[in-house]
Amino acid sequence: MPAEIRKLIVCVDETRIEMGRKVEPPTRRALAIAVIANPCAGRYVEQLDELVAIGEELGGLLGARCVEALGIEPAQAQSYGKAAIVGEKGELEHAAAILHPKLGAPLRKALGGGAALVPSAKKVGGPGTAIDVPLGHKDAAYVRSHFDAIEARVPDAPRAGEIVVAVAVTDSGRPLPRVGGLQKHEIEGKDGLR
Repeated sequence: MPAEIRKLIVCVDETRIEMGRKVEPPTRRALAIAVIANPCAGRYVEQLDELVAIGEELGGLLGARCVEALGIEPAQAQSYGKAAIVGEKGELEHAAAILHPKLGAPLRKALGGGAALVPSAKKVGGPGTAIDVPLGHKDAAYVRSHFDAIEARVPDAPRAGEIVVAVAVTDSGRPLPRVGGLQKHEIEGKDGLR
């Protein structure tokens, strides 16, 4: 059963100046959010396959929306992350079912690949609850310049029987990174770490 999507939100955060210094090229982070009905709301469900399937659907949809918003080719994406907020008639495991088993593969496909684990966050909350979507380089988790997060919040969601699902994609790391570590030009991309 496909996701029952009440609302889709897509936005781009672009930083051009940081601490009085020009950021060239600007760093850009896209955020795509789906507000969906929770088919398991209000009851205990042993097998969460329906939510797993919804996660698979949303991984590709939200990833593609981020790439489109950034105006880049899929392979130009550098970082990614995912998060979910479950409304009060749901449980934390509903977010886990959407985010973990199958969302990653279609997200990676929408981005032309990705060897690293997709960072994630989840919580239960009501309308207007905010969550930080963690970000990490898509090919190498140890690239410090790409450790970041972007806040996702929908003023009227999640309602009690809803889930807010967010995917974030960047075309760069943080503005003016300078804390050392593995550099993006040093990535081997074989094990998802380096």
